[in-house]
Amino acid sequence: MNYLAHILLSGDNLDRQVGGLLGDFVKGPLQGKYPDIVEEGITLHRKLDVYTDAQPEVQHLIRSFAPPWRRYAGIVLDIAFDHILATRWQAYHSLSLDQFCQRFYQHLNTCQTWLPARAQHFNQRAAEIRWLQSYANDALIPIMLNRVGERLRRPLPLGEAWPEIVDRHEEVEQVFSTVMARLLTHSQQLRSAAITPTAVTVR
Repeated sequence: MNYLAHILLSGDNLDRQVGGLLGDFVKGPLQGKYPDIVEEGITLHRKLDVYTDAQPEVQHLIRSFAPPWRRYAGIVLDIAFDHILATRWQAYHSLSLDQFCQRFYQHLNTCQTWLPARAQHFNQRAAEIRWLQSYANDALIPIMLNRVGERLRRPLPLGEAWPEIVDRHEEVEQVFSTVMARLLTHSQQLRSAAITPTAVTVR
């Protein structure tokens, strides 16, 4: 799961949603640098990543990628799942995708002064380019993947892996539906528990 799914799975608390986003920007042990509810969201993000990676359907999909792309299949699936979520959004939230995203952007902007540098960049650009809403646009997904590929230790045109998803879209959509249902339940359970920020292995 990528940005959009993690924000959704953080629940309706806006500060926890910020933490859900920051799970992709903050690495290492949490030491009280951020508000407690934000660190709770970061911890939730990390736990959900571990949970998602452990799902047998996800592992099977990763193994089904052609060898040149198998190493990066987890990245491709994260973005593919956000794409499917964006296209099916009304099944998962009462607000429209645009309303949900605009509310999040507005709150994130109030946190600008203490966001880590890469998250500040996201905040400065997201509302303008409709970053989260753009996951619904099929044509933009290879471009997003290429941008991710440019940041890898060995840059590569990751957008060329998108046909791996297109060629088996029915299977990928079924896995998304199955895993998302589990994640909604699991995230609710974790939010209901007292989540104490701990050092969770970050992928």
